Amino acid sequence: MALTRDQLAQRVAQEFRDGDYINLGIGIPTLAANFIPPGVNVMLQSENGLLGMGPFPTEDEIDADLINAGKQTVTMAPGASLFSSADSFAMIRGGHVDLTVLGAFEVDTQGNIASYMIPGKLIKGMGGAMDLVAGADNIIVTMTHASKHGESKLLQECTLPLTGKGCIKRVLTDLALLDIEDGRFILRERAPGVSIEEIVRLTAGELVVPDDVIEMDL
Repeated sequence: MALTRDQLAQRVAQEFRDGDYINLGIGIPTLAANFIPPGVNVMLQSENGLLGMGPFPTEDEIDADLINAGKQTVTMAPGASLFSSADSFAMIRGGHVDLTVLGAFEVDTQGNIASYMIPGKLIKGMGGAMDLVAGADNIIVTMTHASKHGESKLLQECTLPLTGKGCIKRVLTDLALLDIEDGRFILRERAPGVSIEEIVRLTAGELVVPDDVIEMDL
């Protein structure tokens, strides 16, 4: 079966490394704050000027003035700090974010990402995505493998306007975990109960299937 949103967030949180400074994009990435593995201490950063986000608040913890870049209410972890959006973007543009997790509409075999607009449709806009893809060394995309119409989002070449070029190295979808190397998708893990044949069928870009593809551990 395809992964749920929470399972996607749980799996991407396994990529977090102790001591990382991490920016979580709007949507599925923000859920990863609830699944940070035990013993892993990270600082979650938000473009609106918060370093040190904690899990989403319970009903009793909600503070309407404390929000992330997606205007969701959040909590603050011990040692957190608040500062201006200008300082937050200086941190991003200066290369001080170790890992960025973003959603996307499309990713292609060259590591290009399209995530901010679909012509003719009302979308929230770029936000900090263009700065994040330019400023972080390690970027992971989380998204559904195909559209609701069954059209692949993992393409040989993106068809939508690009957010960044050649910047994506790893993609986690509801079906699989893939790396991008040498102009190809490399299948690393498959979601529990999802066949390799289904992943191949729904991947439009060139895909390499190694002999040692494992099932995700969730």
